[in-house]
Amino acid sequence: MSDAANDLDLSLLPPEFRALFEAQAAQVAELKEINKRLEHLVAELNHAVHGKKSEKLDENDRQLLFEELEVAIAEVHERKDTQATGEDAPKRKPVARRNLGNLPEHLERIEQIVEPDSLICPCGCGEMHKIGEDRSERLDIVPAKMRVIVTVRPKYACRHCTDGVTQAPAPARLIERALPTEGSIAHVLVSKYADHCPLHRQSQILGRAGIDIHRSTLADWVGKAAFHLGPVVDQLAEHLKTSTKLFMDETTAPILDPGRKKTKTGYLWALARDNRNWGGDDPPGVVFFYAPDRRGENAEKFLTGFDGILQLDGYQGYNRLTRATRKGGEPIVVAHCWAHARRKLKEIHDRDKSEIAAEGLHQIAEIYAIEKDIRGTSPGQRLSARQARSAPLVATFGEWLQTQRTRVSAKSRLGENWRISTAIGTDYKPSSSTGASR
Repeated sequence: MSDAANDLDLSLLPPEFRALFEAQAAQVAELKEINKRLEHLVAELNHAVHGKKSEKLDENDRQLLFEELEVAIAEVHERKDTQATGEDAPKRKPVARRNLGNLPEHLERIEQIVEPDSLICPCGCGEMHKIGEDRSERLDIVPAKMRVIVTVRPKYACRHCTDGVTQAPAPARLIERALPTEGSIAHVLVSKYADHCPLHRQSQILGRAGIDIHRSTLADWVGKAAFHLGPVVDQLAEHLKTSTKLFMDETTAPILDPGRKKTKTGYLWALARDNRNWGGDDPPGVVFFYAPDRRGENAEKFLTGFDGILQLDGYQGYNRLTRATRKGGEPIVVAHCWAHARRKLKEIHDRDKSEIAAEGLHQIAEIYAIEKDIRGTSPGQRLSARQARSAPLVATFGEWLQTQRTRVSAKSRLGENWRISTAIGTDYKPSSSTGASR
């Protein structure tokens, strides 16, 4: 509040105005406190990102700060919503909230019926009759239930002879003479690889339930499970490589480096198929390969036996796959990725307001519009539309790229993206299989 407001003698105001003034003053003080908290969190985040290397926070700490910032912002929005529900607040359009009242049908429903204290009519004419009901749903989460499976194998023997003891054989186990059931091992795998919960945290979670299992033991379970799943992964990879077109991309992955007390950088290579948006009959699938580096010979090894079309980004390590000397099969036909080229142009335009990048985005948008029109049609219809409508636009795009090359420095951000854009614009051949064209 202003100094004049602070010097105001509230006793001179009518009671209703005095109460309103005091409520608003309290609200302002509260918002100032929240604002101060937000400024502090933003300062910590800036320091974590831009501060000295020795003082930077690791990824987990940064995520925690982001969560605290989101909580503080949510508090502000909640207070605004609460204030807007007052009697004097103007009516406004309700805000759509995702998943409100739209919980999946497969979830168990437990009904809690809340009856009035009395069903006797106040007029004294007797008991009231039910004429309807209101229903509302809330999501309830029950913590994971842990239990012990006790396998009992009774022993039987004849009282009249000595032929021996009869007992059922022990059921087969994934890990012999070990604690976990197959369900427990599956839970550890899903938590680690799908939910990104490291083994040491899983060990801590089990510890809260009084179960002392060291992360090295969990790692042993994961290793044995990976061994048994190996043939499944191999078969999936072989099945995917029978496809006519696949996607491939690689990404970094931190790998523990025993003895050095730190991590090193490895690479996960994803080989995927997903033609659902284009009416393909084959089910989607993806398999991951690991390699310690990003060398193109890794991709050559992983793709042994595949001779179709491969959609890629602009990484030049894949160039060896298109050579006549390629190991493991015939030269692969590369389908360059429009999304990668467009994203780079978009980043440059947003940063530098480049007119050349803007023109490139405009031409790509015209091609995207055709893809939107033909999505969901048959392969033959897509091929026909691309030959008649897309091919001329891409030819024009390729000519424009060649013309603009002299205006773009090879060392500039735009020049770095020019190579993949030129490859797309000059090597285009209409395809009927997916959204990617080669």
